[in-house]
Amino acid sequence: MYLYPVWVRLWHFINAVLILVLIVSGIYMQFAGTDAPSLTGGFARAVRWHDISAIVLIISYICFIVGNLISGNGKNYIIRKKDIHPGMGRQLKYFIYGMFMGWKQPFPVTLQNKFNPLEKVIYLFIMYLALPLLILSGIVLMFPDMTIIRIFGTGMFIVTNILHIILGLIISLFLIIHIYFCTIGPKPGSLFRGIITGYYGGDE
Repeated sequence: MYLYPVWVRLWHFINAVLILVLIVSGIYMQFAGTDAPSLTGGFARAVRWHDISAIVLIISYICFIVGNLISGNGKNYIIRKKDIHPGMGRQLKYFIYGMFMGWKQPFPVTLQNKFNPLEKVIYLFIMYLALPLLILSGIVLMFPDMTIIRIFGTGMFIVTNILHIILGLIISLFLIIHIYFCTIGPKPGSLFRGIITGYYGGDE
């Protein structure tokens, strides 16, 4: 089943690389001193990598939104009442113990429903709330002389910085969980092959 069009796969790959670069450079900026050496070439180089990757991520995110609107892929993120209840509960039970007991997937992947109810809620939160807030807070931190900072003072900058770190942590945890669930497919590694070939389960 051809599930992932070329633009989604390309965006997915670019986004994954950008997020990894942002995580590594962000961690270095957070915990290393300004004079500490690193594989990235030092603190200043890490800041540069972080800023450049952030700018490309903004462009990538805009392409993601436009692509969803034009292609209709955005329908996969629409949450309906039945997705919340009983959908999320059924899917959670399956992930907690059902799949280990040989249960059938309660919401099999189809062309009409790419995501199960739990995925819909999580992806909607990450892509349409957490990531936009991460980008906005990053823009504020990138330009500390912005009018909004001068109006609210240094307290606004500190709060924005904390928010940015928390959102970065949430997205980092999402990435780890996302990679783990990609190992749960019809065959070992099939979901990874799927995002490369475009065919769900890796079957062409």
